Amino acid sequence: MSNILLNLSATQLREALVIREKIEALERDLEELLAGTPLTNGKHALPKWTMSAAARAKIGAAQKARWAKENSTNGSNGKLKPKRRLSASARAKIAAVARARWAKVKAQGRNAL
Repeated sequence: MSNILLNLSATQLREALVIREKIEALERDLEELLAGTPLTNGKHALPKWTMSAAARAKIGAAQKARWAKENSTNGSNGKLKPKRRLSASARAKIAAVARARWAKVKAQGRNAL
């Protein structure tokens, strides 16, 4: 392209510049014209898929049933999950360990924190 430009006269270069500006103006006009139509991958936008209210309700009900099953049962056997509780002796052991740990920290003074 640069070799072609070297062989052109000044008037030809000016004329080429005017043509280039016209092309750019037309491209801008085309972009403004097409701005209202969304494009996807150079094609017109794909049609939007809609779902009926009945289908949405059916899907929602199925999901709620799955959540209810997961939250209320242990697997698929239908039994409730047992609550896990500490025995009184286990809680007493944990409390004793915690008291011993805090007693050690208090004995060392503020520098231990």
